Amino acid sequence: MGDPSNTGALKGLRVVEMGQLLAGPFCGQLLGDMGADVIKIEAPGKGDPMRVWGQGEEKVQWEVIARNKRSVTCNLRVPEGQDIACQLIAKADILIENFKPGTLEKWGLGPEKLHALNPGLIIARMSGYGQTGPYSTRAGFGGIGEAMGGWRYIVGDPDRPPARMGVSIGDTLCATYGTMGVLAALHHREKTGEGQVIDTALYEAVLQVMEGLVPEYDHNGFIRERSGSILPGIAPSNVYSCNDGPFMIGANNDAIFARLCEAMGDPELANDERYATHLARGKNQTELDDLINEWTATLTVEQLDNLMIKHSIPAGRVYTAKDMLEDPHFKSREAIIEVDTEGHGALKMQNAFPRFSKTQSGVRRTAPVTPGQHNLEVMSELLGWDEADIKKKNEQGLM
Repeated sequence: MGDPSNTGALKGLRVVEMGQLLAGPFCGQLLGDMGADVIKIEAPGKGDPMRVWGQGEEKVQWEVIARNKRSVTCNLRVPEGQDIACQLIAKADILIENFKPGTLEKWGLGPEKLHALNPGLIIARMSGYGQTGPYSTRAGFGGIGEAMGGWRYIVGDPDRPPARMGVSIGDTLCATYGTMGVLAALHHREKTGEGQVIDTALYEAVLQVMEGLVPEYDHNGFIRERSGSILPGIAPSNVYSCNDGPFMIGANNDAIFARLCEAMGDPELANDERYATHLARGKNQTELDDLINEWTATLTVEQLDNLMIKHSIPAGRVYTAKDMLEDPHFKSREAIIEVDTEGHGALKMQNAFPRFSKTQSGVRRTAPVTPGQHNLEVMSELLGWDEADIKKKNEQGLM
């Protein structure tokens, strides 16, 4: 809490994170990046399953999602362990949890009890279906929320089953809305002193970003279908093929399309009745995309990129992680930083976002290597325990 390098906007706030895997921990990551002191409660032994998640031979995803956190262990399945958690939460500003609804109550840590001890506590609860409703007690993961919220049905090619993104977008959306809720609740607490419960459901977080999907059906009877790499009726806006790789062009505005036609060496194409208006281009989208693809296939990605810049057309390369690490704009804005982690040495990862002009977020603490790494540090600071107390709790199987 006294870290002089912490300039984040949430400096001075204490978070207890009781979640695991993605939604709860990502919420904790966002709050920690913005300066909050995040104390992560892990089960004794293996800890959070996220420790062994990710791609590649060495699992390094933990280094991102657990940065800016201190790890303590606590056996929440026994009353004595639940009492330890209760003591920590009593000294916190925010509690994050993403267990199945009813779990906190089963452990004697329901909101009523916690607010009796700590009236200003903000409790961010993330679950598959929310804390209420007929589905609330069902098990729910991010992918299930994506399916129920409408995302999965419209992602992929029309002649294939629904696809998914290569990241767990349902979980991170839920966590992001949970974070927004925490920040709003902090403003309310500042005015009233009251804490409250934030109920964030995976499927509702996905539903929130589905644009006009529901009213389009309600008013027009229109059901969106999978459309591959395009948005139907929005043209040209697609990934096109150069002779050495893919390239994204978004030229669906009339004026921008005219500039694209100039770049293609065919300015009169902008006046062709098949493409002259937004509605016309949408109607003839496939034909127009084929025409543009024939042209881009004659160019390299670099040649096409230079043409798009010259004609002020929104466009860009389709980046891989390798491309990001080599790109001068990423370097200039420090979008990717190198962190000297305790677990894996120097490791490049995404920086903390968004940017603040006065209270910059950042990575102040690397991910804890072992569950309970900060037991003594946290417990002595918050509860006044010493090494003998920690040893006793360990012997009792509580930490």
